[in-house]
Amino acid sequence: MTLFIERGYDDVTVADIAERAGLTKRSFFNHFADKREVVFASNDALEERVLAALASAPNDLDPLDAAVWAFTRAAAPMEDYAELARARRELIDSSSELQERELMKMASMTTAVAEALVRRGVARRDAMFVSQAATTVFTTAVDEWAQEPEHGLAAAIQRARDHLRAALGSKYSAPRSAVLG
Repeated sequence: MTLFIERGYDDVTVADIAERAGLTKRSFFNHFADKREVVFASNDALEERVLAALASAPNDLDPLDAAVWAFTRAAAPMEDYAELARARRELIDSSSELQERELMKMASMTTAVAEALVRRGVARRDAMFVSQAATTVFTTAVDEWAQEPEHGLAAAIQRARDHLRAALGSKYSAPRSAVLG
């Protein structure tokens, strides 16, 4: 990540990364499929923490609150790394290749969360809606927190959830006939 931040994504090679880490290029490929995976190395661990937290979420939470609760618990280890999160966001924004990979990673997260919600008894369609919403709440909150970390990541996630609920409220609802044409 330091190399990417110093030089930019396109100007760093796998050989550069391996050399900085004291590895051979071959050893690099034992750990990562390609250099994009270095940027997303923490995603698998985050997904595991989200799924474990969701499995232990209180049963009295509605599906969205359970998923957001899980993301909040899983994100706790990130709390001290706002500067890295901001640099990572800038790096991803600078590369269409990284933006595409991020979309794939978030789609994988969304699917995994939806399956976990189904295991909690949520109907599949509802689980997909909730999973998409919770993942969006999380990614929006992380981006906002990285820019203004003083209030904390957990608070940013809760604010994003509250804003989503408000956005879905009646002030944006069109009459049924207007929606259906």
